[in-house]
Amino acid sequence: MGKTREFKEVYFNRLKDLMAEFPSAFIVNVDNVGSNQMHQIRQALRGKGTVLMGKNTMVRRAIRNILADNPQYERILPLVRGNIGFVFTSGDLKDVRDIITANKVAAPAKAGAFAPLDVYIPAGNTGMEPGKTSFFQALGIPTKIARGTIEIVSDMKIVTAGSRVGASEATLLNLLKISPFTYGMTVVSIYDNGNVFAPSVLDIDEKTLIDQFLSGIKTIAAISLAINYPTVASVPHSLVNSYKNLIAIALTTDYMFEGAQKAKDYLDNPEAFAAAAAPAAAAAAAAPAAAAAKEPEPEEEEDEDMGLDLFGSRPTAGTIAGALPTHVRPAISTSSMARENRNGGTVNWRPHVVKL
Repeated sequence: MGKTREFKEVYFNRLKDLMAEFPSAFIVNVDNVGSNQMHQIRQALRGKGTVLMGKNTMVRRAIRNILADNPQYERILPLVRGNIGFVFTSGDLKDVRDIITANKVAAPAKAGAFAPLDVYIPAGNTGMEPGKTSFFQALGIPTKIARGTIEIVSDMKIVTAGSRVGASEATLLNLLKISPFTYGMTVVSIYDNGNVFAPSVLDIDEKTLIDQFLSGIKTIAAISLAINYPTVASVPHSLVNSYKNLIAIALTTDYMFEGAQKAKDYLDNPEAFAAAAAPAAAAAAAAPAAAAAKEPEPEEEEDEDMGLDLFGSRPTAGTIAGALPTHVRPAISTSSMARENRNGGTVNWRPHVVKL
């Protein structure tokens, strides 16, 4: 009894000293971790972390004894359940986490153990004699005899993740020399300077943080604009929208100010706006566009002196109108035709055609 009390006091002091010395601690699960594997993990963490195991009742009592001076440790109490331990460290959490989880050992399936993942038996020749087909028949695995040995016809799942491994499944996996599971320390939670968080937080990189931060700012700005509540995120957008409204009102009314006058000038003279916006375009794209805009469309040459048709005579308004397409004919002034008839002769008449 005296030795037990002395051992507990030593453990309490040890846990208290480690919590005071290290700002961070990993709460780890050590199910199915053997003593040899634990020794390898301790060696890998040497100089980077300290492993401390203990019964859950002792851990809870030790933490409660120091809550008066360190109330932040109360957040660890709900995590003390199951087969857990601590890895105290002051180094980089991600590096230490990788060291903890890197040490894994393949292990055979044991009857009654919970399967951490689905287990499949691959198709192919097993090398087993036909007398052992009863193992496969009991599990409903399709087989055939090929060259005096048992051959599995297709892949077959025999264990589902989260379920217990049955005796028949464990026996068959051992006969096939399949070790489907890997065991090692798994990080349950992380304590860091009074905060407790999931290990997945360590996988969040800088880009993810920036993207989430920008997404939050956009959401706040959108909500603020929708309810007309000014915030730091929405004020720039509110100012821009207000300025646009002022320009719209100024253009509608006769009241002008500097910004509105500039917008009005652009609307009255779009060519000036195009000239001002041209330098912003890429040089390679602007040069051909500017050349195409400035180059006038070639016009057909007209012989005003001759005015002769194909047969050497002057065309009349009637012949010109008849030669034109139907949708263009209404553009020819009928008064010109009447003027030609009144004068009793031909005139050097050029119809004015309007593009429809």
